[in-house]
Amino acid sequence: MVASFRIHWMRVLVGGFLAELSVFALVVPVLLLYGQHALLYAAPAASLATCFLFALWVGRTIDSGFVLDGALVGIVATLLYVALTRGRPEPLAYLVAHALKILGGAAGGLVAGRRRKLTSTATADTR
Repeated sequence: MVASFRIHWMRVLVGGFLAELSVFALVVPVLLLYGQHALLYAAPAASLATCFLFALWVGRTIDSGFVLDGALVGIVATLLYVALTRGRPEPLAYLVAHALKILGGAAGGLVAGRRRKLTSTATADTR
């Protein structure tokens, strides 16, 4: 059986935008309090966490393609950052942060899909 699904572009775009906006909201205070060096640690962690959370949000209302839609949240967030910086060279920690955005998004999609499966199984069991 071939699973058919569609990409939920509007939710993916909004989720990626909000994830990247959230990264800035988390790391700007770190920059102001602790300086530029602290961003090398804060940016990757914030990137992973925000993309994970917004991929969960995207996965709440879809029925399939959870991991793909989640990974796309991370890709959109990465592309937004690259566009904002006009593709300038970045420290290695920021490149790692971009990879973590995609991994975080995919992981969020995976968790959303498993939650959906558990919810549908529990609903079927009560019938």
